[in-house]
Amino acid sequence: MAGTSWPVRLAHGPVTLRPLRRRDEGDWARIRDRAGSWFRPWDSTRPPTSPEPSLTFGQLVTTFAVRARRGQMLPWAVEYTPPGQEKPVFAGQVTVSGITRGSACWAQVGYWVDPKWAGRGIIPTAVAMACDYCFDVLGLHRIEIAIRPENANSLAVVRKLGARFEGRRERYMHVDGAWRDHDVFVLEAGPESGAVLARYESQHRPVG
Repeated sequence: MAGTSWPVRLAHGPVTLRPLRRRDEGDWARIRDRAGSWFRPWDSTRPPTSPEPSLTFGQLVTTFAVRARRGQMLPWAVEYTPPGQEKPVFAGQVTVSGITRGSACWAQVGYWVDPKWAGRGIIPTAVAMACDYCFDVLGLHRIEIAIRPENANSLAVVRKLGARFEGRRERYMHVDGAWRDHDVFVLEAGPESGAVLARYESQHRPVG
């Protein structure tokens, strides 16, 4: 495993987690333009009362990088190398946010994948790597993943990873223009390193 200082790069098979960067904007925008209807129901939005201004992609990357160096988050791009190709493609994001130390030692994980590459095990592998890093290297105890109950694709990811359903939080987050209920799933650190990824691959075919 890599060290605890940012930037951090992780890889397993054809899936790589590496820091999100400004030059990802073109790929990011093309995916969003092509598959806007796929993402829109699940994208977070700002409530009208929010005092925070909207950020450009470049400003977002810069802000995330500052927070990452402070140990507050891990903003990863997901790269995938398709079979028969040498060059990886930008396939999505996995973001660990709200990293809390002290007596809590927990964080939250969010993720998305280009629908072109959905169903190949890329995101379960990427999220498993991220969680194992948080447990084994950062020493966190608990990871939460909050998902809208209508989001069948994201629900499939947490089930494949063996996350425990903890309950529903009403009007939990502003998504697609309104306050939405979310179901919360939890993964906890175990006695063995790499446990989340190992458990996933023991029950599902490795990504290829």
